[in-house]
Amino acid sequence: VQLVESGGGLVQPGGSLRLSCVASESTLDYYGIGWFRQAPGKEREGISCLRSRDGQTFYSDFIKGRFTISRDNAQKTIYLQMDSGKHEDTAIYYCATLRGFGRVRGEVKGTYEDWGQGTKVVVSS
Repeated sequence: VQLVESGGGLVQPGGSLRLSCVASESTLDYYGIGWFRQAPGKEREGISCLRSRDGQTFYSDFIKGRFTISRDNAQKTIYLQMDSGKHEDTAIYYCATLRGFGRVRGEVKGTYEDWGQGTKVVVSS
């Protein structure tokens, strides 16, 4: 599946952004979908996953309560609502299809199958 992210940009600390990801086909047949990010000079960080079979959502501890993952009824657009932005949220954000995921030291780490080119988010005043 091809994935195209959008919605990134500059946001002030405490502000909000809504990221979107359009898939070339329905993502319902995948184990799940999710978002991860990568900041310059840092390792990839798993952010959130949505499990297809029951719609349950999972979040890494460092963004829990601030970000919300969702998917539209056609299962082709995935969203990440980002609220209460922090400087440390600055990164390139990617959506991905998942083969599975686990939780490691509070981080939701996915086994990613396909992902897009990413969208850049900068949190700065």
